[in-house]
Amino acid sequence: MEETHYRSCNLCEAMCGLQIEVKNGTIHSFKGDPLDTFSRGHICPKGPELKSLYEDPDRLKFPIKKTEFGWEKVSWVEALSDIATKVVAIQSKYGNDSIAIYNGNPTVHNYGSMLYGQRFVSRIKSKNNYSATSVDQLPHQLLSYLMFGHQLLVPIPDIDRTQYFLILGGNPFASNGSLMSVPDVKKRLKAIQDRGGKYIVIDPRKTETADHASEHIFIKPGTDVFLLLSILHVIFKLKLNKPNPLLKPDDLTSLQNLVMEFSPEKVTNITGIPTQTIERISDEFAKSSSAVCYGRVGVSTQEFGALCQWLINCINTITGNLDTEGGAMFTLPAVDLVGEGSVMRSSPGSFNTFQSRVRNLPEFNDELPVSALAEEILTEGDGQIRALFTSAGNPVLSTPNGSKLEKALSGLELIVSFDFYVNETTRYAHYILPPTSAVEHDHYDLIFNVFSVRNTARYNQPIFSPEEGMLHDWEIFSDLTKRIELVRSGKELPKELIKTKLTPASIIDHALKSGPYGTKNNMEIQMSLELLKNSPHVIDLGPLKKSFPERLYTIDKKINLFPHVLHNDIPRLKSKFEQHLDQNQFNFPYLLIGRRHLRNNNSWMHNLPKLMTGKPRCTMMIHPEDANQLGIQNEEEVIVSSNVGELKIPVEITKELMKGVVSIPHGFGHNRNGTKQKVASQFSGVSINDLTDDQVLDEFSGNAAFSGIQVKITKISK
Repeated sequence: MEETHYRSCNLCEAMCGLQIEVKNGTIHSFKGDPLDTFSRGHICPKGPELKSLYEDPDRLKFPIKKTEFGWEKVSWVEALSDIATKVVAIQSKYGNDSIAIYNGNPTVHNYGSMLYGQRFVSRIKSKNNYSATSVDQLPHQLLSYLMFGHQLLVPIPDIDRTQYFLILGGNPFASNGSLMSVPDVKKRLKAIQDRGGKYIVIDPRKTETADHASEHIFIKPGTDVFLLLSILHVIFKLKLNKPNPLLKPDDLTSLQNLVMEFSPEKVTNITGIPTQTIERISDEFAKSSSAVCYGRVGVSTQEFGALCQWLINCINTITGNLDTEGGAMFTLPAVDLVGEGSVMRSSPGSFNTFQSRVRNLPEFNDELPVSALAEEILTEGDGQIRALFTSAGNPVLSTPNGSKLEKALSGLELIVSFDFYVNETTRYAHYILPPTSAVEHDHYDLIFNVFSVRNTARYNQPIFSPEEGMLHDWEIFSDLTKRIELVRSGKELPKELIKTKLTPASIIDHALKSGPYGTKNNMEIQMSLELLKNSPHVIDLGPLKKSFPERLYTIDKKINLFPHVLHNDIPRLKSKFEQHLDQNQFNFPYLLIGRRHLRNNNSWMHNLPKLMTGKPRCTMMIHPEDANQLGIQNEEEVIVSSNVGELKIPVEITKELMKGVVSIPHGFGHNRNGTKQKVASQFSGVSINDLTDDQVLDEFSGNAAFSGIQVKITKISK
């Protein structure tokens, strides 16, 4: 028996269409879907590995409990009932905030987990909520909230129509786009050049994207904020800014006054970018028929990540490239998470309405910075974390100072992980509750349609039925939530699973029908779940369209070009500027940055064999002149140390790196005892987060600042 299935890949943000051939109940082949008008037949190495994940012998399928004899399989009812009882007991003894929750980024690749996981979080009633947001895109969402009134009004590069694309700290060739869902990105970037435009990459490393760019410009890590200030300086000085009725005059004046202090001549030695280059790209950008500035992880994860994203938005806005074709635009997805009156409208956001207990770090959208997690566990007193839930995350490898977090995890009274691997974090769990894999459940992409470079809609139906007794993640969350409520009310727990009639699919169907393209709005498309089920390929809803001021959610329907709270961070900025002018770092002379590879974007992908083929990836890249000065050879092991730890790693000498900069990829470090990932352990590598410091943050937003960590390189004596 042969079947052909069509779906989108949900392993990264690009949402590439897949054509999957199944023979006799086994996946036979993966291809890019040639009829998917969004991804246009493109596929990267990750998509086919949905098969490896489904067939992985290390993947858990049923709950396991840690006992004195090791891990033991238990029934769902036993596990969920015991967990619910312990949660209520811990909160009754220590308070609601004694329970913490951490969500990894695969959570947003799974709509069932998003919908029912959020409900679970709300029922726990704890302030100690954490996620991968604060080691990634928090500055994007925060500035969208402050400037446009909603955290998900994130400006998206209109890549298919722009003539000038300025990329800072992003590597779309490796990420397939990020906060810019853009399949087939190589051809889309090449198309800019083919139509007479250009794209420029500014990065401390000549990345895969930079290698094909119209121009690559090296920049010293952590100094992007000063480059952006100087670009605005030039634009204002040359009077290249354009009028915008949505701007308040006082905001424009305040911005202009600020940037006048940061001329290209003043920042050139700090950034490493020549004055003439800054002046030229500023002039080119402002005079281009369309242009967009885009900054990603390398920009967000530094000590002025929030100010960087603010200034990027300012550059796009004052040059007339915000909410215009070829500039930075906003989506109108079929399930609208932003629109007023939408049945699925998410929270607009919040900021600093409460703070963390130990360091007084600000919340964003009811979450605290994950850099605070370890200290909130280790620091005794009222409000100390006593139990932790993790969902699709491995914070030991993905958050700063992983060794410190390991120490913290070892002392918790209860850890429950929603995961299908025993990894570097879940090995500390008391229970692991594994959900079904991607090909065993349905999916509608709630989040990445919000970040897409084109409005599209698609529904993924399961390819296989799960084994009897397996549960989807939304079923696990739903049952556990209800058991906790029963225990709190003093009622007896049932001896069978608690089912719910309200499924993620039924929620989405209602949202589709009520959405901007739905039957209730009398649209020609008549969007519904039934329509998507009967449409095996993507439904194209058109290019991004102008949406302001209607889609602005500020009170006055104006853009907050200079949000009031940002004024509080300007003294820190100016102080750092003075330090840069007279900085020496003899103790830690090199600056460490991370890097990403096309074959993985999460640590768990290291357990999929085909994604680990090729030359070893966990190396420390270093410039030849730096290597020569240190007397080290290619592939030689060296010691890399920071103020929080050290590790040994082989060297990869390359001119890709700016002098004085070294690079180690994230997500490795599979050499811990007690994990059960055979392939990953063969490619264990070391964890960059054994060097990063949980105390080093963007102080304004609370986002981790691990781009540009100061390190020392030591040759190992023989």
